[in-house]
Amino acid sequence: MKHVIILSLILLMSVTKVCADTPSTTLELEFVMKLRVTLGSVFTLGETPKGRRTVIPITGGTFEGPLLKGTILSGGADYQMATLDGKHTSLEAIYTIKTDDGYYIHVRNRGIISNRQEPYFRAAPQFEAPEDSPYAWLNEAIFVCAPEFSELFKGIVLNVWKVK
Repeated sequence: MKHVIILSLILLMSVTKVCADTPSTTLELEFVMKLRVTLGSVFTLGETPKGRRTVIPITGGTFEGPLLKGTILSGGADYQMATLDGKHTSLEAIYTIKTDDGYYIHVRNRGIISNRQEPYFRAAPQFEAPEDSPYAWLNEAIFVCAPEFSELFKGIVLNVWKVK
């Protein structure tokens, strides 16, 4: 019994130390682009077994950053699922962008909107760029984005950063 108690104390101290240590790596963010996405008429499927399903058509727009620039193609959509109390929404936007030099890049952006205590809206876009393009680097990193609200633009503005 004494050995079990001593072993438990040693395990507890090592777990406490691991949890209390500051990570040796700090993440940095590098700005990649600003997307100005134009949107169509919102429609809802209503209440489903999983919550309230809303679809927001993506009708176009533009994007620009230090290493790329172009247009957002019409035909995508933002698919949202809200809890019945409206306090949490998961989203998945799927669309295509086209760079000014003619490359098509598939975008799948997943995120959450929370209205519980403080409003929170963050997402993590994933890019699928041609391997033989100058944008293949988009395939090899994690990205995060946050909205920027503007009364002058009728749509949504998203700022995207690469996690370094």
